[in-house]
Amino acid sequence: MKKISLLLSLMVAFTLSYGQKDNTLTKKEKKEGWILLFDGNSTEHWRGYNKETFPKGWIIDDNALKCNGSGRGEAGAKDGGDIITKDEYQNFELTLEWKISEGGNSGIFILGQEVEGEPIYMSSPEMQVLDNEKHPDAKLGTNGNRQAGSLYDIIPADPQNAKPVGQWNKVVITVYKGTVIYNQNGKNVVEYHLWTPEWKEMVANSKFKDWPNFVDPATKGHIGLQDHGDDVWYKNIKIKPL
Repeated sequence: MKKISLLLSLMVAFTLSYGQKDNTLTKKEKKEGWILLFDGNSTEHWRGYNKETFPKGWIIDDNALKCNGSGRGEAGAKDGGDIITKDEYQNFELTLEWKISEGGNSGIFILGQEVEGEPIYMSSPEMQVLDNEKHPDAKLGTNGNRQAGSLYDIIPADPQNAKPVGQWNKVVITVYKGTVIYNQNGKNVVEYHLWTPEWKEMVANSKFKDWPNFVDPATKGHIGLQDHGDDVWYKNIKIKPL
């Protein structure tokens, strides 16, 4: 009897320590309307940007969606490329976890539009994913606005609380009627408001100023994950339409 009680205690302790199984939805989440975008086994919710199929450069690795880096940085790999959700989303809460390789770079896109001949970043605000210690982008831009968690090249993440290489970072991105909030590792680090005079002023002072689909973003679009030529992993990707 004592052995059974001890076993039950250990099982409870394990559950409390490690929580919910990766890439699953709880009954509560299902009731609230959450959609699981990656279950650890299938890429059915994803395809390549401006492609009908899912690129070979992305694989499932240890229950995570992994971009296999080319070792050539922005030059990328011919079998890779950015991936996007098959469905489009307007107002939503997106959660996921990411970890980056040493010296790695990637990004999370929202409201992405597919325009022939144009990359997704010409239409889609990006939450930066980066090794802040080794990737040169961490020292470029202004006031750290190219570091992890930032609205890339526009608003720096504050506080800068990204975890070191090899550790998982938890992200929540909320989009509601133009208000966008980036939460990284439990802290709100960025807030901005699309289509406002303030937005247009910020963009006018950035590298995106000459891209009309970025200056005036769409109200609905794809979620995207960036192939920047480096190894990066994503898991627990869930979205709740608002």
